Amino acid sequence: MVGYVISILLLPVLAVLASLSPLLTLAWLWQIKEWRWDRMLEHLERTGAWAQITGRVRPGIFAFFLLGVSAAGKEWTDVAVLTALCVFALATLVQMLLHRQRYPVLTAKALMILTIAGALTVLIMFAIVLSGYGATLPAVVLFLHAATLPVAWILVYPVDVFLKRNIIRHARRLREAHPDLTVIGVTGSVGKSTTKELLACVLKDLKPAVTPAHVNSEIGVAQWLNAQLTTHSSQLLIAEVGAYRRGEIALMCTYLRPSLGVVTHVGTQHIALFGSQQNLFDAKSELVRALPQDGRAFLNGDNALCRKMASLSPCPVTMVGTGGSCDLEAFDIEETPRGIRFRARDILFDVPLHGTHNITNVLLALAVGEHLGIALERMREHLRSFTPLSQTFTVREESGVRILDDTHNSSVASVKAAIAWARTQPEEHKILLAAGLIEMGDLQSPAEQELGALAGKVFTRIIVIDPQSARNFAAGTDKNIEAFSSATTRIPSGSLLVCAGRMSPAVIAHLLPS
Repeated sequence: MVGYVISILLLPVLAVLASLSPLLTLAWLWQIKEWRWDRMLEHLERTGAWAQITGRVRPGIFAFFLLGVSAAGKEWTDVAVLTALCVFALATLVQMLLHRQRYPVLTAKALMILTIAGALTVLIMFAIVLSGYGATLPAVVLFLHAATLPVAWILVYPVDVFLKRNIIRHARRLREAHPDLTVIGVTGSVGKSTTKELLACVLKDLKPAVTPAHVNSEIGVAQWLNAQLTTHSSQLLIAEVGAYRRGEIALMCTYLRPSLGVVTHVGTQHIALFGSQQNLFDAKSELVRALPQDGRAFLNGDNALCRKMASLSPCPVTMVGTGGSCDLEAFDIEETPRGIRFRARDILFDVPLHGTHNITNVLLALAVGEHLGIALERMREHLRSFTPLSQTFTVREESGVRILDDTHNSSVASVKAAIAWARTQPEEHKILLAAGLIEMGDLQSPAEQELGALAGKVFTRIIVIDPQSARNFAAGTDKNIEAFSSATTRIPSGSLLVCAGRMSPAVIAHLLPS
């Protein structure tokens, strides 16, 4: 009787503890994907659902459990189950103690989903033991989180939709009550965060309110707008707007009501979610289409798809670029140790921002400033003290290594820009640390092969974090491509390390000289 009571209490508790680590990890991953099914499913398809759900260690533990049961006989099943659960639970504790456990940010939504998923896990584990199927617990521990988390998301979804609609309705009402505001919308496949910050810099005399870093979704922007219009502290708002599907930017424009629209670049970022290049183009052009007739669109003339948007604009268009036939052009372009230098309208600009690809972003900011009545000379002075967002093509020195950190971006254009920049740098040892592209669908393999070919001509060493991406890079070059692992060797002091794509700071730290 005592043994039965212990098993009724102990086994479910161990099973819940054993399930905690994969539940938290999957919640962390899904939150990174903004709790979107489309982004999560694309990630699982690209990286392999089995590895993402079960991890690498737990299937091995389960295999030893099966071997132990088959070798020892059924009479030892209970001992094998208890041992397996203890090892699973211990693995969870070790992950936490070594600070290797991934945790989602505990927002209200994450807390609701985790609470429901945790409660379902507890109920299911107790139900399994009470029904006499305790021997299945090690197998259940492997997969249960992959069921409870989606179920919790489905249960939370109606509440989430209701709250989001209320937030957006409130944003529309507040915006209608402030018709005198000037709102600048900024979008593009790459460069929108940098351009938003450049706009804030050149327009600082007008005291603009600007969306915070990494806030560019429908709800994030709506919540920011509600906060701004409640205080009504600024007459000029600069909003970064992003999208993964058609209609998302159009929705944001219904409550932002931008009068000025800036499009930085249209490439292939997230094309697997959009479905096609045309869909991606249509989505980005929603900002231009939403502008009023007395508004103005500002487009990157160096990008063919941006140029194409000019015909869709209901208002006048200002085109900027470096290749001619533009309203505002840059000449005498050069990369300096401090950043970029160029001439526009016979004025020399020195901007502490690396990468000549950023010149069109600076030109877009200058063109908006001109339209709003700011003198170019004044904007030039502001740009001298510009500070880019961290992890957006920023350069720093650490442990004797000069690092280009572009880990906020993950696109073909951004990696090409990093390779082009590295080609001009003086270091003898140049190392590329690439995360690999994401959400590219069928275009991923050929795109990464092209990047491998380009990188092979510039870098002495190329390290790629994603294994499949490493194979794609290798197919494009004769140079040896290393797949990152714990055994990857450190780089020498005095090297240039180019970090391109989303990655953990711990990965970068692993490569630096000790």
